Amino acid sequence: MENCLFCKIIKGEIPCTKMYEDKNMIVIKDIDPKAKNHFLAIPKSHFKLLADMTEEQSEMLRQCFLTIPKLQKELQLENGYRLVINQGDDAGQTVFHLHIHILSGQKMGWTPA
Repeated sequence: MENCLFCKIIKGEIPCTKMYEDKNMIVIKDIDPKAKNHFLAIPKSHFKLLADMTEEQSEMLRQCFLTIPKLQKELQLENGYRLVINQGDDAGQTVFHLHIHILSGQKMGWTPA
């Protein structure tokens, strides 16, 4: 998508702190961290919601989930981590390209809205 922030990051048009990249995704540092370590795993195919993804995109997302645990050292995930996918306005999704928040580096409680 031409105006998508994450598509522009993936294309290298917008600078980021890249932690990892492969054919399925890019992992970057979040510019507004909500934990000591806060990264975004962004699939390289644009879709907004889980309900919108194609079969091919679901395989790409599956590969993302398989890769995240392999990045334990690089992302400092050894003591545990939280994965979050916001879906839509009410959930707080602000960039409408599906992405996975990876939070770690501190004890995290549960704080419902």
